[in-house]
Amino acid sequence: MFGPHLTLDMYGCDKNKIGSVEYIHNFLDKLPKKIGMDKIMPPNTFRYESPKDWGVTGVVLIAQSHIAIHTFPEVGYVSFDIFSCKDFDTEKVTVQVIKALGAKTYEKNMFDRGRHFPKDYWRNMETMSMQRSQKKAMEVSARN
Repeated sequence: MFGPHLTLDMYGCDKNKIGSVEYIHNFLDKLPKKIGMDKIMPPNTFRYESPKDWGVTGVVLIAQSHIAIHTFPEVGYVSFDIFSCKDFDTEKVTVQVIKALGAKTYEKNMFDRGRHFPKDYWRNMETMSMQRSQKKAMEVSARN
């Protein structure tokens, strides 16, 4: 597979934490290092408002893919996901996220993305290139 995709739907979260752009920004800024990922840019975090609700949305790009969060402070709900081409300890991430956001209950889902993606893509490309060169050399040799 290409990599795991973890989603967490959390309820009863700390409304002060999940309603703070600064808190969510700092959370996303520190999380990649804590879980062994490589942040490639600072988090993009902002407060959004619609006629029905408001909250904080943030994303941080990691070399391995992304981490995203969407909060709904009025009801204490958070949607969180992390996708990575690098395997990671989903239980460790789950515990850290729940603790950081003060969730009372949660739903956890795991998806295996890219089940048919060749993990050794570059090695496969080199092998195919070498096979083509060998085939071409054999064809030239056969003609002579």
